Amino acid sequence: MHPYFSLQGRIALVTGGTRGIGRMIAQGLLEAGAQVFICARDAEACHQTAQELSAFGDCQYLAADLSGEEGARALAEALGQRIDRLDILVNNAGTTWGAPLENYPVKGWEKVMQLNVTSVFSCIQQLLPLLRKAGSEANPARVINIGSVAGLSSQGEDAYAYGPSKAALHQLSRMLARELVAEHINVNVIAPGRFPSKMTRFIAQDPEALARDRALIPMKRWGRGEEMAALAISLASTAGAYMTGAIIPIDGGFHL
Repeated sequence: MHPYFSLQGRIALVTGGTRGIGRMIAQGLLEAGAQVFICARDAEACHQTAQELSAFGDCQYLAADLSGEEGARALAEALGQRIDRLDILVNNAGTTWGAPLENYPVKGWEKVMQLNVTSVFSCIQQLLPLLRKAGSEANPARVINIGSVAGLSSQGEDAYAYGPSKAALHQLSRMLARELVAEHINVNVIAPGRFPSKMTRFIAQDPEALARDRALIPMKRWGRGEEMAALAISLASTAGAYMTGAIIPIDGGFHL
């Protein structure tokens, strides 16, 4: 690997790292040389995924429920007992909720906003001490938040809270980027379009729905795992050292 993209000696945490985009990014960071911690609510899934990803590098896991502030605090405390700094934080854990407009429940709205926005804020807040220890002018610490093209477009697919939650995350990221740049912490957003995940499985398993979905994408296909991993590596490495506050669509042109 070219040294511009090497993450040798760096420590990363990927929330929601057991599947989908989180797992793609975790594997990429491992292949670039980072030590990677993954976390998710399901301890058994974390253990199994960490074992599988260990084929690519040093992968460890922590079980964490980020549905409340106490979960983010517990995660930071547990991680702080195992490492003395955090070079890369990838906030990927998220959820969605779909229902017709007339029946869309408040509890769905609150759940999506909590996990997609509030928990990201809580994780960054609680992990700031470890990020501050890692960052320097020559090599800032990196926060990579996983937003969505749903936060850039008006196509909601009956998931009325999801797009607004991601738009809020984009704006939160810009605010934090401005505030934390002086502390040598970069904050950027990856805004994915369609990638294989649990959230998109219902489309992938229906050939007609998949064909209709691909027709809306200028490149006429979904994203691939290596493409997501490569973008995350870029933001985490020398390639992303002079970038902060960016919202980067990776969607085959869908946002256009």
